[in-house]
Formats: sequence, structure tokens, C-alpha cells
Amino acid sequence: MRRFTWEEIGQRNGRGPAPQERWLVIHRKVYDISRFYRRHPGGARLLVSHAGQDATDAFVAFHVDKVLVSKYLKPLQIGELAPDQPSIEPTKNEMLVKDFRELRATVERMGLLEPNQLFFFLLLAHILLLDTAAWLILFYFGTSLLPFVFSLLLLTISQVQASWLQHDLGHLSVFRKTKWNHLLHKFVMCHLIGASAKWWTLLHSQHHAKPNCFHKDPDIDMHPFLFTLGKKFSVELGIKKKKYMPYNHQHKYFFITLPPLLFPTYFHCHTFYIAYTKKYWVDLVWMLTFYIRFFYTYGSLLETKSLLAYYFIFRMLESSWFVWVSQMNHIPMDIDYDKNLDWMSTQLQATCNVEQSLFNDWFTGHLNFQIEHHLFPSMPRHNYWKVAPLVKSLCAKHGIEYQCKPLLTAFADIVQHMVTLGESSLKTSGELWHDAYLHK
Repeated sequence: MRRFTWEEIGQRNGRGPAPQERWLVIHRKVYDISRFYRRHPGGARLLVSHAGQDATDAFVAFHVDKVLVSKYLKPLQIGELAPDQPSIEPTKNEMLVKDFRELRATVERMGLLEPNQLFFFLLLAHILLLDTAAWLILFYFGTSLLPFVFSLLLLTISQVQASWLQHDLGHLSVFRKTKWNHLLHKFVMCHLIGASAKWWTLLHSQHHAKPNCFHKDPDIDMHPFLFTLGKKFSVELGIKKKKYMPYNHQHKYFFITLPPLLFPTYFHCHTFYIAYTKKYWVDLVWMLTFYIRFFYTYGSLLETKSLLAYYFIFRMLESSWFVWVSQMNHIPMDIDYDKNLDWMSTQLQATCNVEQSLFNDWFTGHLNFQIEHHLFPSMPRHNYWKVAPLVKSLCAKHGIEYQCKPLLTAFADIVQHMVTLGESSLKTSGELWHDAYLHK
């Protein structure tokens, strides 16, 4: 068995002159993923984002069935760390890593990774009830303005709540068996929402692995096509004379572009593009059942113009709800290149929480517990509140800020982040780009 140092592993990160080897470490064992990463079921970018690094905590967080995964890992092992090498990567906080792994063990002993299936059944039932009620209102009360608007609101609520449920399924946190999560994920994501389940998993796993990291988090990949984010990247873009949009005005056009248009434009195109190019044929068939069902049932009640208006309005409402909830946890936080920090520090610097209440839990799909969700992505959402005190305690011990805000404050922070000249605001980034574009 070959022995390696952390320095040797760090050099195999896929960058630099060919051949571009890619290695990573899991539980002190060294794996060569140079050929395997393109076949990785969770997507190539997710695996590559940890090339040259210790991926132990990410591996534990993402993989529910360790026995199955070990079959993929065994042929890839090329050695292990040399006896004189520490188990914790030198760039990481050794005590914090050890304490977090103890917390993870505590979570497993407490049974906090076990789902309450009645909870998720009731969630699905209320989604289906709202979906059905939206159509019945138009069927029984006609298509005049009042029932039209009320039906729109019910369908929007149903769609957003379905988005939160598919998120649970995509993280394998609803059923103990992976295959049941995948099956119901296709029903909810593809049939009830009309998007590809595999497309979502591909992008969202990358986001969780390296949140708010340039080139590694697809949630900030709209940079630089619509926005320029962060000081370094904004200046670099300006120096290169790149101008896809007037970024010095991005803090203004954000509100009329991203919230209402993310779903009906970008997501619509991207989910079909990825499903087609990657040959997700099963997902495409499931997705078509949504559109057939929607246009057949609502087309029998609405004229063509009203039908199209109904569709795009509920998509815009759904998009706005999703964007405000998803961005309240990440946009006000640090956005930078990957610094190869430990798992807990990586997640805490990019996430914050919103206070718990029955409404907040329902409205955000429990993403008000974003910190706990990022630390334990496969944990069923109904258990976040149980682990939150333990996470707070660990943060206090190591001097890590645990941010938790009221819901309206979180929304206000998004606005402030856009329009003020703060440290990492959208307005500041735009002005840095503008200055570099004109003068450097």
C-alpha cells in the first residue's frame, strides 16, 4: 500500500499542466478519481470540487448507503496517508473537525437522521389538496377575476410547498430506502412541478458541497451573465473589459429580473436542456405528464390567452417566493473562492438562519434552519430544531458566529445587500466592476 503526504495530495487537484490527476482523501484513504469523476452518480463537478482535498465530512454528509458506495470506492483506492501525516488536513481547524465529528455521532445516536413518514405524508396530502382545489375553484365558480386570482394563489402555494417536499426527497430524508426517495422525487419534481429531478440533484449537491464558492457553487453561476459578485471577481471582470450587463446598475435590475423571472425563463430552459443533453429520458417523460395534465385540465376551462397568462403568473409568483426564501440564507453571507476550510466553517460562513415559528417553518419549508440543513443535509427537516441547540453550543465553543434573524429582517437584509455600499453588496460589486472597466 502506497503512502502519501498532504502536500502530494494537494498537488493532484486537476489544475495545471497535463496529465491533470485528481486525488482525494476519505478516512485517511487516498482515492484516484481522475477517470471516475465523470461517471460519479452525483455529478462530476461535485467530486471535482474536492480534488486535492480531504472529502471525509462531505462524503459522510451526502451518502446514506455507505455499503453501496464502498463498492464504487474500493477500486479507486491507490494508498493511504503516511503514518506521520495528521488525520486532519493542515488547512483545517483540527479541534473543530473532531468536535463536529463527535456531534455527528451524537446526532446518529439520538436517531435524528430517522424520518417521521407521517409528517411527510401530511405534507404531500396538503400539496395535492391545494393543487386539486385550484382547479375546482375555476370549475365550479367560473373564470372571472376573483376565482381566477384565488385559484392562482392556491396553485402557487401548492407548487412552492411541492418544491420544499422535492427538496426533502432529493436529500434522501423522507424514506430510509434510497430507491423510494428517488421514485417519489420523480413524482413530485417531474409530475407535480414539471422539472427534472436529476437536474435538481446535480446542481443542488454542488451547492451544498461548496456554498457561495466561485466556480464550485452553481447557485452563483449566473455570474457574470446577469450579475457580478464579490470584490475580486468584479475587479477581474472589469479589467478583462467584460460587459454582459450594465453591472453598475445590477442592484436596481435585480428586483425586476431574478425574483419573478428565474423560474419561467432560466429554470424552464435549463431543466429541459440538461435533461436532454444528459439523456435523462425517464425524467423527460415524467415532466411531459405535468404539461399534458396542466394544459388539458386548465385548457378545458380557460381560453388560450388566459391559460398562458395563468401559467406564467403562477410561475412568476412561485419564482418570487422561492428566490426571497432561498436568498435570505446565502446572499448576505460571504462569497469567495474555495478556501478549503473544514466542513463546519465552510457551511457557517455561507449560511444563516431565520427564527423558528409554525408559519416560518411552513413558509420556508424549514429552510429557516439553513445552518442545520447544510451541516446535516440528509436530516429530516422535522428534526432541525432538536439539533439546533447542539450546533449553537459548538459554534459558541469555537467562536463561530451563529446568525439567526427574524423573517422580515432576513428579507430586509437582502434589500440592504443589494442597494447599499456595504462590504460585499451588489451595488459595491457593480461599482468596483465599473471603476475597473473604465480605468484599469
